Amino acid sequence: MELVEVKEGKAKILVPKVESIYDSPVFYNPRMALNRDIVVVLLNVLKPKIALDALSATGIRGIRFALESPVEEVWLNDISKEAYELMKKNVLLNFTGELKEYEKRTVLQGEKIVVINNDDANRLMAEKHRYFHFIDLDPFGSPMEFLDTSLRSVKKKGILGVTATDGAPLCGAHPKACLRKYLAVPLRGELCHEVGTRILVGVIARYAAKYDLGIDVILAYYKDHYFRAFVRLRDGAKKGDESLEKLGYIYFDEKTGRFEVEQGFLPTKPNAYGPVWLGPLKDEKIVEKMAEIAKSLPLAKGKQAIKLLEIIKSELDVPFFYDTHAIGKRMKLETKKISEIINALKDLGYKATRTHFSPTGVKTNAPYDVFIEVIKRI
Repeated sequence: MELVEVKEGKAKILVPKVESIYDSPVFYNPRMALNRDIVVVLLNVLKPKIALDALSATGIRGIRFALESPVEEVWLNDISKEAYELMKKNVLLNFTGELKEYEKRTVLQGEKIVVINNDDANRLMAEKHRYFHFIDLDPFGSPMEFLDTSLRSVKKKGILGVTATDGAPLCGAHPKACLRKYLAVPLRGELCHEVGTRILVGVIARYAAKYDLGIDVILAYYKDHYFRAFVRLRDGAKKGDESLEKLGYIYFDEKTGRFEVEQGFLPTKPNAYGPVWLGPLKDEKIVEKMAEIAKSLPLAKGKQAIKLLEIIKSELDVPFFYDTHAIGKRMKLETKKISEIINALKDLGYKATRTHFSPTGVKTNAPYDVFIEVIKRI
């Protein structure tokens, strides 16, 4: 396996030299650098002590946790023997100290404790029950096969980060796959990215409730080709019940772009999409801190990270949005500038902002009919 050195953030790592990343014996995706940036920013705000990168591959994510955040003990894990050996090389590229070998495990004890583990992620998380303050699940595809054990491995008031890269099911292109994996009916169309994000958060809430745990959403978003959610667990059956009360459904009229949301565990009308999470998608104070601290960190994609956090910070946190282009096309209306629409809605006393889910979307608490009158009038 021929290796080349790459740099990301403060880390330098060896990665396989291949024509396509998907042919690599140990996976490294440079396009996910922004994903890793955001979690590094989050760790600098929340400061958990013990973190697990459950599906490490080259180890880049966990190594960046150790180099760029206050985390004191970082675990890197991968089931692949090739990945395990490469992770050891990459840890030594970034840290000084002696690697002490145990069975299927190597530990570097220095200013930071770095544990390199060679095992199935589910087996490791089952073994380390309620051990980690933070667990990051970043699989190739769906995270669902790891969700149960991660909820038992993170501390009861710990933080869970989940990435889903299987956009086709969550965006409604493969509805049966979404129903099978996420136990939800997806919506295809202009709202699919937000619906997919809320399906992901909703299934985390349902899985957590089985263990008498609730969730608070720290940050959930969609970017490029993946869905991302960070949640803090809340201990107690009552907290689990409170989270389930934030589930519901969306009804969407493809002819008009009008949508309606309904809170409740089961839908009361046909053609419902969900269940989806209808609660907040961000903790405003934490996201404000993230947007501020990101400016001072040596991130790999600093400008992109700051831009993403800034738009999420200012985004109105209500379920779903109106897509101006899609609605204008349906109604044969000339497309108006987003800023003009937002200002007109604000002049009427409503809240309105852009949304990171769509460059042509408007988040607002204005009713559909008011929104339509605004785009007709301006």
